[in-house]
Amino acid sequence: MSFPTTPTSSSAPSSVPSAPSSASSGAAPEVAAPNQADLLAFVRRVAADRDLIASLPLDPEGRTWVRLEGPGGSEAWLIGWPPGTGTGWHDHAESVGAFLTASGELKENSLAVRLPADGWKTLELDEGYDRERRLTAGQGRAFGRHHVHEVLNESRTEHAVSVHAYYPPLPQIRRFSRTGPVLRLESVERPQDWQ
Repeated sequence: MSFPTTPTSSSAPSSVPSAPSSASSGAAPEVAAPNQADLLAFVRRVAADRDLIASLPLDPEGRTWVRLEGPGGSEAWLIGWPPGTGTGWHDHAESVGAFLTASGELKENSLAVRLPADGWKTLELDEGYDRERRLTAGQGRAFGRHHVHEVLNESRTEHAVSVHAYYPPLPQIRRFSRTGPVLRLESVERPQDWQ
């Protein structure tokens, strides 16, 4: 993901779509864990809520965000991206996810390789692993576990807004630096670092 540095709120506005609820008969209904397609459908629905998207406070200096109620216990975020901001290289550990650009345009650089979960500090990548996507308003993607990417707003003048969802809720984010083909593990963040 894509966690910003300055929170604007820790709870979702009441208009945020969430997973459907069922009538209670005393016992809690069993809800299936959301998969990548479910998360992509959710971020698409949220991005279509123009009032919600417009309600996100935008800061000219740093990213802003609001935590949302995602489907089936997933973690979800609405994020504002000032011109020239980005996440740096990172992954989402064991979580699957999806994100969609609600306004503006974002660029995603990703690696078409699954990295080892643990036990390494530096890897040299072979040629052909780099992927680039430009995601304009209404475009998004889902991804699997250990997806390594960076997300950027390369515009010099326009903010972008995006919606992100992860399941299970993020246990950690590994942050990387990259110099040519060399990828280095720089730090590991846990939920208490961004909430």
